Amino acid sequence: MTDPVTNQTLEEMLAYYDVRAREYDNWWYRRGRYDRNPEDTARWHAEVNELYAVFDALSFGGDVLELAPGTGTWTRRLVRTARSVTAVDASPEMVELNRANVRDARVTYVIANLFAWEPERMYDAVCFGFWLSHVPVERLDRFLATVSRALRPGGLLFFADSFSEATALHDNYRIPGESLQIMARTLANGQKYQVVKNYHDSPSLSARFLRAELDVAVHQTATYFQYGVGVRIPHVE
Repeated sequence: MTDPVTNQTLEEMLAYYDVRAREYDNWWYRRGRYDRNPEDTARWHAEVNELYAVFDALSFGGDVLELAPGTGTWTRRLVRTARSVTAVDASPEMVELNRANVRDARVTYVIANLFAWEPERMYDAVCFGFWLSHVPVERLDRFLATVSRALRPGGLLFFADSFSEATALHDNYRIPGESLQIMARTLANGQKYQVVKNYHDSPSLSARFLRAELDVAVHQTATYFQYGVGVRIPHVE
């Protein structure tokens, strides 16, 4: 049994991602301190392309909700096919980078804490990249229920995230004596922050989705990533 995450830790995590926004893409593209060696970097990019192929094949249409869109990695791909995108992120700095990177009038930005935000309507699809592992385990069911409320019956869902701590390639570590949910993260300037980081095995995560009326098949790439594709279960009258 893990200890619940305090509001103070959640606030620190949100502050971390706002400060980290301008170096976030160095992690995604394996630049600088994240380019550990040619073999790992090549494997990383190959598995990123595997995620992109799955994502692009879904051809998201209609009105899409993107949670924690960050700097726009997935938003840029969404606007190729979506009628509109509503992008909800707690970090003003991430939102500004996303807006500058995407530059598409079909994207509406909402700055909101996803632990408190509630959808005001249903969408044709929902996606979130590298967010689920930052949700405390005691809040996971509530978060997935929020996702379900935001998705029309039969609507499409996609998520991607890190697969395991051992392959994360972060300057991070578990804090001795702290909750097993909490990691320390170090920015390029040496500042340290606490963040929530949870890894889920695929069968149990599929079961958690199902409790929220989301039929999601969870998969893994060879080394780095976990991802899921599914739908909100339609109600039978």
